[in-house]
Amino acid sequence: MRSDAHSPRSEAKLREPSARGRHGRRPAPTAASGVSAVDLHTHTLRSDGVLQPVELVRAAAAAGVTTLAITDHDTLAAYRELILGRAMPAPIELIPGVEINALAKGIPLAEGELHILGFGMDHHDEAFEAALAKQRSARRIRFERTVGVLRDVGMPVDVHLAHIDLARDDALGRPTIARALIAGGHATSVEDAFRRLIGWGGPGYVAREGMGPREAIDAIRAAGGVPVLAHFSEAPDQVPLLRELIEIGLVGLEVHYISFAPETVAAVGAVAAELRMLATGGSDYHGDTSTYADAHESLHVPDTVGNRLHEAMAAAAHRRGDA
Repeated sequence: MRSDAHSPRSEAKLREPSARGRHGRRPAPTAASGVSAVDLHTHTLRSDGVLQPVELVRAAAAAGVTTLAITDHDTLAAYRELILGRAMPAPIELIPGVEINALAKGIPLAEGELHILGFGMDHHDEAFEAALAKQRSARRIRFERTVGVLRDVGMPVDVHLAHIDLARDDALGRPTIARALIAGGHATSVEDAFRRLIGWGGPGYVAREGMGPREAIDAIRAAGGVPVLAHFSEAPDQVPLLRELIEIGLVGLEVHYISFAPETVAAVGAVAAELRMLATGGSDYHGDTSTYADAHESLHVPDTVGNRLHEAMAAAAHRRGDA
């Protein structure tokens, strides 16, 4: 892999695009669903979710979750707000988390991105915060450009964004624009808005700028965190790519992802086992289509996932201390 990690060489045939269905309908609950005490992938209003951090924690605890990671895009704001502000509304373990949408130019993936989750970073790490701030700046530029493009193609959403404080980084993501498109009558759901209007190939699509996979992985590891590739259903057909990412520091693969069919969980899990990768899992809850309780009914993340993540975070912290 080249130093910027933007152009891995894997050209294998893809399975389902990893961007599909993240904000849409969840699969029907199974006999194994709804019993998860672990959820390692959620979002709040500090990025592109709909709940305040305190509301999400309260809802997760009520659903039986005891280990939670808030993985807002490009920010640890929710973690700081809850932990440093002593605002935790329930006795639940909150793991520092983040999601970074990394550019992966040259790979045949949905929108040319790999989503890298990070767990256990030092929330005081200034270099990590500077890297995230740069990502948020790029997100803001994309947000503003997308709103302008939609205005130019006859789908203005400015009035439906008037309630948002655009001086803050909160909610400056495409899901917020998708919700504005729904309010304006241009889309029927967030998923519909992405599929027809602001996703790749749509009239309102604007390309992302920011970190590549190597930069994202390096930043997470330097802050003492554990980097994990999110909702990568393509894993069975992209093993060469995964090997490249492991070489540059990727540790885990999100196996127990709420939108994966059981056969996909099995296939991605087999890859994680083969490559000796940490398996994680979560709901990717945003809140557009259901309450957290309803989403949790479709979630099954084994308790062992949380235990192994703790081990990986301890190893990452030790490695950082020795650096």
